[in-house]
Amino acid sequence: MGRRRLDLSALPEDCIENVLSFSGPRDTCRLSVISSLFKSAAESDAVWEKNLPPDYRSIISRSTDPSMLTRFSSLKDLYFSLCDNPILIDGAMLSFSLKKSTGKKCYMLSARNLEIIWGDTSEYWQWTSGPECRFGEVAELIKVCWLSIRGKISASLLSPATFYSAYLVFQLTTRTYGFDDHPLDVYWDGGESPTRSVYLNGPYRRERKDGWFEIELGEFYNNEGEEGEIVMSVFETDDFNWKCGLIVQGIEIRPREIDSATKPKEIDSAEKPLSLRRSKRVKRGAVVLG
Repeated sequence: MGRRRLDLSALPEDCIENVLSFSGPRDTCRLSVISSLFKSAAESDAVWEKNLPPDYRSIISRSTDPSMLTRFSSLKDLYFSLCDNPILIDGAMLSFSLKKSTGKKCYMLSARNLEIIWGDTSEYWQWTSGPECRFGEVAELIKVCWLSIRGKISASLLSPATFYSAYLVFQLTTRTYGFDDHPLDVYWDGGESPTRSVYLNGPYRRERKDGWFEIELGEFYNNEGEEGEIVMSVFETDDFNWKCGLIVQGIEIRPREIDSATKPKEIDSAEKPLSLRRSKRVKRGAVVLG
């Protein structure tokens, strides 16, 4: 006897919705082209409720436009809006968005949300508006010989069991000086030694779609159910050389392109990206990868 072919069209739509709700946003979109029945199920609010973070309503209620919860005709539309259009929350001190392929949470700490040494001293820093900036203000460096920028975020705000990277989002003015031969040292969670050094004018900076530049500060794994804070700091203080022309929009924290179900200790060293092969340490809510 030949094998009987499974007729997917015979499945109830709510059964297909249940399957899609566990498949993730990327596979939901892929499966929607199978048939009109799958396409209809893939539009369901029941499916996209599962793709959104469990606390998405609470997050949106903290935004500058909480009415967006009722502005969209479907949760699918809301999902993709949060992917493409970050929203400002907590008095515009943070921006929130979603990673389109997974629905994992992304945040950017505004410059006002960072601890910048002498940031409120007009002789050293000035606060101004920036082009294509998410926030009302950015911090522009006038001149300092001691550069110190520190950001922190609660581990509970982030998606659990997820690899994250942090990026300094910045621009350099035409009168920038003091950074070409002097790297910035990056510290995590108050460590005594830097985990890496980065050059703002180096080959690893990347231009973003919004016209700003970013440079990766490091990676960490946010464990399931962790509490405490993730703290990242950038310093250039050793040589006391004068610096000028750095514009800081903030520090962005977003999921890495790594299977978030795989913990660092379970990744074979031969398969790790180079940056994950360095020593790791546990600090208040995360495994920090140098």
